[in-house]
Amino acid sequence: MTIPFDIPWITIAVFLPMVGAALLAFVPAAHAQVHRHMSMVFMGLTFLASIPLLTGFDATEGGYQLTAAMENVSWIPALGARYHVGIDGISLWLFLLTTFLGPIVVLSGYRYIETRVKEYHIALLVLQTAMLGAFVSLDLLLFYIFWELMLVPMYLLIGVWGGKERIYAAVKLFIYTMVGSLLMLAAILYLYAKGGMSSFSLLYLTDVAQALPFQAQCWVFAAFAVAFLIKVPLFPFHTWLPDAHVQAPTAGSVILASILLKMGTYGLIRYAMPMTPDAVIFFAPFIGVLSVIGIIYGAAIAFVQTDIKKLVAYSSVSHLGFVTLGLFSMSEPAITGALFQNLAHGVATGGLFLGIGILYERRHTRALSEFGGIAKVMPLYATFFLIICFASAGVPGLVGFIGEFLIIVGAAQSYTLNFGGLSFFGDMTFGPDRQAVLFAVLAASGVILGALYLLYMVQKMLFGPLTNEKNKGLKDLSGREIAYMLPLVILSFAMGLRPQPFIDRMDASIDRFIAEVESNAVTYEPDVRNDDRRYRDMMQFMLLEGSAEPWSIQAEHADDHGDHGDAHGDDHGDDHGDEHGSDDHGDDHGDDHGDDHGDEHGSDDHGHDDHEGHDH
Repeated sequence: MTIPFDIPWITIAVFLPMVGAALLAFVPAAHAQVHRHMSMVFMGLTFLASIPLLTGFDATEGGYQLTAAMENVSWIPALGARYHVGIDGISLWLFLLTTFLGPIVVLSGYRYIETRVKEYHIALLVLQTAMLGAFVSLDLLLFYIFWELMLVPMYLLIGVWGGKERIYAAVKLFIYTMVGSLLMLAAILYLYAKGGMSSFSLLYLTDVAQALPFQAQCWVFAAFAVAFLIKVPLFPFHTWLPDAHVQAPTAGSVILASILLKMGTYGLIRYAMPMTPDAVIFFAPFIGVLSVIGIIYGAAIAFVQTDIKKLVAYSSVSHLGFVTLGLFSMSEPAITGALFQNLAHGVATGGLFLGIGILYERRHTRALSEFGGIAKVMPLYATFFLIICFASAGVPGLVGFIGEFLIIVGAAQSYTLNFGGLSFFGDMTFGPDRQAVLFAVLAASGVILGALYLLYMVQKMLFGPLTNEKNKGLKDLSGREIAYMLPLVILSFAMGLRPQPFIDRMDASIDRFIAEVESNAVTYEPDVRNDDRRYRDMMQFMLLEGSAEPWSIQAEHADDHGDHGDAHGDDHGDDHGDEHGSDDHGDDHGDDHGDDHGDEHGSDDHGHDDHEGHDH
């Protein structure tokens, strides 16, 4: 599908902030208010430019769309790199959330940022372009450039405008992110070399990666996964996050929680998981365990924090654990819930950091012990903040409930969250289905813990006696503060009461993603899930003696997989046709690709000999 008049709205929205940053560079630093207003204007224009992407989006189409002619062109011919951007149901809402929050984060710093105002707003605008570009890149070299570009302005926001320990937090963020980025770059270059060094296209390198033997897929997945799981951050890669949040200015914390952490979960579902389906099925229960640990650990640690900002930072570890659990459950409800929870966390946690920033501007402290009873002097603030807290806690009717509910239900239905016959407690074993339910039950405990620490924070901050003299003169929300808090409150209710319009635009892409993984991966049939073959294969993999065919094939699903192959081939062919500029090329490729998938997964024999079709 193309946008009317073939206007490149994606490119316009991505690069408008960069244009604003370039113009701000020519405005003298002494004109601080001009920088604030210009930054606000360009963030607002970027949001307006993203609206046609929503109105022009075809919810029935699972593939990439809204790519204008000039948005799929040769970029570096010698390397086979292209400027190729597009949007599907997975990236649409994350892109719109980013543009929606742009004016809000600028407005939140109007009074707080008083030094190096020019450089601050340039950093915000450059960061906006980098984040938007990463969400729409369909060329891995282009994606990697945007990914690395995000690090520079975020490092500056923390290191220049952060708190007392800002240098330590900024350097820690830089080291963690760079380690993951280098691993991802190694994986990209490996696939590029395996593909004949001819293209960095996401579609092409996905084909290359899916054709790799099991061991190679595991190493490629590990390289991508570490990079993305650090960004999430999943336990135990989370230690950089609390420091970064506490030291960052309010705008930096909002961007970090609402957008940058989503780069990790987005990278998993866009790159790591479709590229290496066999490795995904193999590693899913292990990542599920880390996710559950993160859910419970993050909530428990949040409960004992005395710094409000650090409490909310640890809550992100817990909430994002739900997202990774949902993704690797590989069931439709869980993946839908994970994508919705991505958005919900961005709205609710972004609102929490904005509310904390409002108090910090007045009192210059974030210690829980310094507050209490402020609802008496700031009733409007207390109302807004309480709604956002309830949204974060997953109260029904607000934005946080739907995603967590779907993830828990979907995790209980998962076929990937099981360890076969592995015994955890001596002779006591959990069967595959019971293991999935165990994951869901443990995750649900995180919801209870989340309600506890958030209600504890609310009680200590808003209610009780107003004993601190410094709080008795606090002013309630100003017009500017209402202007950036109210949209998040409204969105919390809108997404909580009417989630279906958001989910509808995800459904086709989620179905396509599941078909992509399942039609290219072998799976257990129910009656052999309890054997220990998987763990013999795991030990062989650890010893670099792994079999390229690690699991028995699910025979009863052969016909379904054949159908997936045909459908995938047709869709995949259309995408390739769009990319290479020829409908015939795309159709031929689609037919061949569909036939290969059909032969591989849809034959009656469905044995190891038929797996030759996986070579594409």
